Amino acid sequence: MLEQETRYRQLTQEQLDNFTLDMNAAYARLKGVEEAIDSHMEAEEAARKAHQLWLSVEALNYTLKTASTESPSMPLEDAADAVRASCVDNDFALALASALPEESLKRGVYSEASLRARFNSLRSLARRVALIDESHNTLYQYFLSYLQAALLFENQQEAPPTQLRSEDLDSFKLLSYASYCLEHGDLELAAKLVNQLRGEARRVIEDWLTEARLTLETRQVVSLLSAYANAVGLGTTQAP
Repeated sequence: MLEQETRYRQLTQEQLDNFTLDMNAAYARLKGVEEAIDSHMEAEEAARKAHQLWLSVEALNYTLKTASTESPSMPLEDAADAVRASCVDNDFALALASALPEESLKRGVYSEASLRARFNSLRSLARRVALIDESHNTLYQYFLSYLQAALLFENQQEAPPTQLRSEDLDSFKLLSYASYCLEHGDLELAAKLVNQLRGEARRVIEDWLTEARLTLETRQVVSLLSAYANAVGLGTTQAP
């Protein structure tokens, strides 16, 4: 009877141990399934947020392109608010969206074609006062400046050199270089060249330069947002 009892206890313990092992294995499998489901849900949520960010940035891009030749684009504030709402938990995207200039949010920005047309209309006036500065602003100096502008026949457009020399900082050359850059779609270099103007010519072109900087700054922020949204979207689609 003692041997039977011992044998019975051994069998019972073995069954209990096997049951415990089976339960542990089943729990581990269940835990793995739960983690896989949670991971999939997190990936889906990340993909949804990335798609929402991409859509809002595309809307911002579209708003930026609503500018006509004569008027600025629609105000970017609504589109920028949509971008910020879609990235409240993304500090980098939120910082980019918050970097948009206030003027572009409230009023919009001018297109490159509009800035080119406006520059062409201002260029003749800037040429006429090219010799006028803080130390040469008499009536006689104005006459000389107008006379030089009338008699000087320079290229309407001239490709700028890779590195500007002191003789290249002449107002007439700078205006010619800037015209070339605008006609070839390089607004940034045109703004840099115009920024070298001095005296009355700079005052004539100052408002244009302000608008060009606003357009460049806004386009740069939107371009960075677009690149980041595309990268985030690509990352979520490639996630396991």
